[in-house]
Amino acid sequence: MKSDTIAAIATGMSASGIGIVRISGSGAFSVIDEIYRDKEGRAVKLSEGKSHTVHYGFIYDGDQRLDEALVLIMKGPHSYTAEDTVEINCHGGILVVKKILEAVIRRGARTAEPGEFTKRAFLNGRMDLAQAEAVADIIHSTNEYALRSSVSQLGGSVSKKIGGLRSGILYEIAFIESALDDPEHISLDGYGERLLKALDSFMGELDGLIRSADDGRVMREGIKTVILGKPNAGKSSLMNVLLGEERAIVTEIAGTTRDTLEEHIYLQGISLNVVDTAGIRDTQDVVEKIGVERALKAASEGDLIIYVVDGSRPLDDSDREIMEFIRGRRSILLLNKTDLDLVVDKGTLEELSGNRVIPVSAKEEQGIEELEREIKSMFYHGDLTFNDQVYITNVRHKEALEHAFSSLKMVKESIESGMPEDFYSIDLMDAYEQLGFILGEAVDDDLVNEIFSRFCMGK
Repeated sequence: MKSDTIAAIATGMSASGIGIVRISGSGAFSVIDEIYRDKEGRAVKLSEGKSHTVHYGFIYDGDQRLDEALVLIMKGPHSYTAEDTVEINCHGGILVVKKILEAVIRRGARTAEPGEFTKRAFLNGRMDLAQAEAVADIIHSTNEYALRSSVSQLGGSVSKKIGGLRSGILYEIAFIESALDDPEHISLDGYGERLLKALDSFMGELDGLIRSADDGRVMREGIKTVILGKPNAGKSSLMNVLLGEERAIVTEIAGTTRDTLEEHIYLQGISLNVVDTAGIRDTQDVVEKIGVERALKAASEGDLIIYVVDGSRPLDDSDREIMEFIRGRRSILLLNKTDLDLVVDKGTLEELSGNRVIPVSAKEEQGIEELEREIKSMFYHGDLTFNDQVYITNVRHKEALEHAFSSLKMVKESIESGMPEDFYSIDLMDAYEQLGFILGEAVDDDLVNEIFSRFCMGK
C-alpha cells in the first residue's frame, strides 16, 4: 500500500473566493511545518497541534510569503483518507494556488493521481468501493434526485443492503459445510425446502434492486427526450419554453429546423436531454431530407418521444405515419396551439395513437406543468424516497446483481432436481462473491485503477 505523500488542488482551477490545496500521507505534517508561519510570522509546528483544528497564518516558500491561509490538520486514521491530512484554504486565485502547490511539491510531496485521495480512503478501509463510487457520482450529479441518491449511497445505503444479503447467503453456506463435516450432529433433512424459502427472499431483494436500475439510470444520465412533429407544429417553441430561453429558431417558414438540436434541461428535479428535430414530412430538399432521417433515428434511440401536433390544422398522412411510428414506444402527445381555434380534438388523437394527449399552448406556455408531471410519473415508479428505498445507479453494480441472481437461480434448480447439498454451496458462494465485487472485495487492481481514474484530480 502506498504511504508516500500526495498533494493536489482540490478546488476548480478558476478565479474564486477560496482555493484548497490538499496534502495526505506520512509526510503531510512535515511538509506543512516547513511552509506555515503564524500571524506573527513565526514558524510553528502544526504537527504538534491537536487533530481537527484550524490554524490562521501564512504560507511561505522560503522567505517569500505566498498568501494568508486557514490550515486544517487531521491526524490519521480520523481523516478522509485515514492518513495524516492537511488542507490549506487560501485565496482562490489560480496563480497563488499553483504557487502553494509547487511549494508543497518541493518539500517532498508528489502530485496526486486522479481520484487518489478517495482511492486511499478505499484501500485504507475508510469506505468500501460502492461508497467511493458514490463520491464521484455526487461530484457529477446533474439533478436533485441523482444527488440525493448519491448522498444516500455514500452514507452506505447500497453497502448495507448488499451486506445484509451476503450475511444471509453466507449463513446458508456455513450451515451446509458444517452439516457435511459433522452429519452426526447437524442434519440436512428437509433443508432443501427451508433453503428454497430463503432463496425466494434473497432473489426477491435482488430483483427489486435490479429493477431499480431503470430509475437509477434515469437519475444519473437523464431522460433522452426527442421532440417530433410536422413542420411548424411548435416543436422549437416547446423547446424554448422548456429551456426558458430563445435557443431554437422559431419562424413561420416550414422547415426552419434542418438538423437535430440538443439541450440539457433541468425539470422538477430530473434531467432531460432534449433533442429538437427537423419537421417530419415528405420533401425533395436534400438537406431537409437528411434532417428528417436524423430525427427518426434519434427518436428510435430515445427514452421518450414528445409528439407535437398542430391542433389548428387537420391531420394528414404525415401525422398518421408519425403516430404509427411511435405506437408501442414510450411517448406523450401534445395537442398544441390551444390558443387558436382547434380542428383536431383530443379524443380523436387518443384513439388514433393509443397514447395520452395533453392540450398545450407553447406560445402561451399553457399545459407545460401537466407535461412535466406526466414525464415524472412515466419514468419514476411512484414517489422517489431515499429513506428505505435503494436505487442502483451504477452499471457495474447492476451486472454483479444479475450474476448473483443467476447463481441463486441455479441453486434453486439444483434443489428442485434433487442434487446433493454440496452443489448448493458452489453456486451460493458464487453469488456471495459477485455481491462482494460491489463492495470492492476480491476486485483486481486494474478495475480499481479504472474506477478511480474517472475522478477529478483533487478528490
